[in-house]
Amino acid sequence: MAATPAVPSPFSRAYSWAGYCLGFALGGFFDGILLHQILQWHHLLSGLEGATFRDLRIQVMADGLFHLGMYVVAVLGLFLLWRGRQDAVRPKGDRLLLANVLLGFGLWHILDIILFHWLLGFHRVRMDTSSPLMWDLVWFTLFGIAFLIAGWLLRPRHPGSGAPQSAPFVAVLAGMVIGTGLISTGPAGDGSTVTVLFKPGLSSQEIFTAVAAVGARTVWSNQGGELWVLDMSESEDGSSWQLYRHGAVFVSGGFLPAACFSWVTPN
Repeated sequence: MAATPAVPSPFSRAYSWAGYCLGFALGGFFDGILLHQILQWHHLLSGLEGATFRDLRIQVMADGLFHLGMYVVAVLGLFLLWRGRQDAVRPKGDRLLLANVLLGFGLWHILDIILFHWLLGFHRVRMDTSSPLMWDLVWFTLFGIAFLIAGWLLRPRHPGSGAPQSAPFVAVLAGMVIGTGLISTGPAGDGSTVTVLFKPGLSSQEIFTAVAAVGARTVWSNQGGELWVLDMSESEDGSSWQLYRHGAVFVSGGFLPAACFSWVTPN
């Protein structure tokens, strides 16, 4: 008996890969916002030894580059979603997209735990615990394995069959990715506290002049005098952009990959 030929999927590769990329980016943003920023359980390079990696500037910069990488994946996913937008109204198009998002989300956590936690030793889910493996396994199961299973089960078995549909999920997903990306750039708490990295070589007087220029109040600085936490609550316009005119290299909350600055716990 001849084998039944496989039925080709009516959905484009762009549409399918859009879901994978957007889910992957959402997984990275989820970890960055929750673990790096809100809970502050680790930085990207918290598990590495040596004086270089104990430097808060290095840790902060690595977190920023991590978010930058997630922005690249998110933009790629949004571009692919736009390329395959005609597939959104095909029968079961929203179900396929959601399934692929869940698969991408789970894949990020599988990759993160296996590669960055266990093979490279960059960090663990919780660095301040005597049982880091337990936390890794819980995270691996809840956000890796469980999401992969959910995505696989949700995938339509007969894609393209049925009546055409509207595509509200596409707009919701795009808004979710953009909104999450914007949240990851914002400062902590009520937004009044920002962290500023000044270029090397600036004198203390020059830095205090910059702080006074924006009407801020100093909260903390590192020993080297380059990394400063500023309270902007008493600033007349609350704008920290002027700091770039006074030698700032990065200012948290300014739609830059260094937005994790505003969430770090000074050590």
